[in-house]
Amino acid sequence: MHRERKAEAFFGRRKGQKLRARKQRLWETLLPQLVLNPVSPSPGNPGDLFDPPKSEIRMEIGFGGGEHLAHEANLHPDTGFIGIEPFINGMAKMLGEIETRNLTNIRLYDDDATRILDWLPSCCVSRVDLLYPDPWPKKRHWKRRFVSQKNLDRIARVLVPGGELRFASDIDTYVNWTLLHCDHHREFCWTAKSARDWCEPWQGWLSTRYEAKAVRESRTPAYLIFEKHR
Repeated sequence: MHRERKAEAFFGRRKGQKLRARKQRLWETLLPQLVLNPVSPSPGNPGDLFDPPKSEIRMEIGFGGGEHLAHEANLHPDTGFIGIEPFINGMAKMLGEIETRNLTNIRLYDDDATRILDWLPSCCVSRVDLLYPDPWPKKRHWKRRFVSQKNLDRIARVLVPGGELRFASDIDTYVNWTLLHCDHHREFCWTAKSARDWCEPWQGWLSTRYEAKAVRESRTPAYLIFEKHR
């Protein structure tokens, strides 16, 4: 049973079409084995959340259908990944990827990412990915954009010195919004040295269905990397 959603939640709807039998089974059996519980005491070493324990932890906030997260976890089996996605159908799709690929280095959370960011100890995550987040284009909804000074504080706290926040979007106003917020934040530095650095995806990038839709609709994605000061 989900907790009551906050009025200022950063995500939209929670559920789409009814889950098919396999996904419903995974929701009921696999998710309870992998889901994090931020009500419990904060883990002293988040690497111990994984079996076997991991020395490096990465996080993806709002992984959608999970294509990028599954790809990264498969490429880096010695790294632990925390994936956060409130949309039930996206989470169910991710569970299917985990079972199909036998991925053992992923832990999940199906609610507000700020609860996990507040729960984790300081300086424990090497990278946070925020890829194609909901842009909340109407001005009255801008307060629901995930990128804010308060959430950048949260991300900076859990990142190790030199850790990265990676952001991708096809909405130019949200790209500009993110650049301004990170530029005004004392902990982050934009790593770009030339236009190529934000016009082309970083090494190892897997194009997602959201990106394919953006290209079809003639929107140009941007790829931003911000480093936490060492």
